[in-house]
Amino acid sequence: MKERSKNNVLKPTTVKGGAVAKSSASEISAFLSQAKNAANGAKGRVVLSLDATMSRQPTWDMACHIQGEMFKAVGKSTPLSMQLVYFRGNGECRASRWVRSGDELATMMSKIDCRAGHTQVNKVLKHAIDENANMPINALVYIGDAMEENPDDLGHSAAKLGMHKVPVFVFQEGHNAMAEATFKEVARLSSGGWFRFDRNAPNVLKDLLSSIAVYATGGIKALQLRGAKSDRILLEKLTGGRR
Repeated sequence: MKERSKNNVLKPTTVKGGAVAKSSASEISAFLSQAKNAANGAKGRVVLSLDATMSRQPTWDMACHIQGEMFKAVGKSTPLSMQLVYFRGNGECRASRWVRSGDELATMMSKIDCRAGHTQVNKVLKHAIDENANMPINALVYIGDAMEENPDDLGHSAAKLGMHKVPVFVFQEGHNAMAEATFKEVARLSSGGWFRFDRNAPNVLKDLLSSIAVYATGGIKALQLRGAKSDRILLEKLTGGRR
């Protein structure tokens, strides 16, 4: 029997189908070692969510490959607990079990196909609110191209996540102006960040998700210590340019 949350998200056992000064090498090594040891106890938790409606079908195969590589990058960055959530079809929204392997998450995602239906972004946001109430999560990542809901509803949910220190990081495919305005507001209200899902720059996307994983397990200090280009970009988003 599948468990269903109060926001109507199915939770099956399996899914069917923002300049920072550089620190010394010893400081970085010591901090990351400490973070790794702490993370072995599942310190960091991230929800990775997808729009799998038909509007993404023309580029789905390529997007799936990039998304899969992004998910694998999360697991390689630092030990982390991850959950996959996706929506499609007539009100279908599913959440996987929590896993610690980026490869396993990518495999789950590869079994998803696109189906016609309206977006359910707010359902994903509310699911993250529920998950955080059960056990704190450190970030929500959302990948999608469209938004067919009331922007105020999404803003309300995003603000709740921001109050609970759960930033939303949105990767938008395409150039839908209405969706972009709403997604940027969701990112702002949750103290997260908005990025373009650029299929021509897959390594940039992988690096950004890797930085989100580092943030999820070690916070802003971990990003400052590691100091990679993607870490600096993420720090700009998280701090609004303030240091």
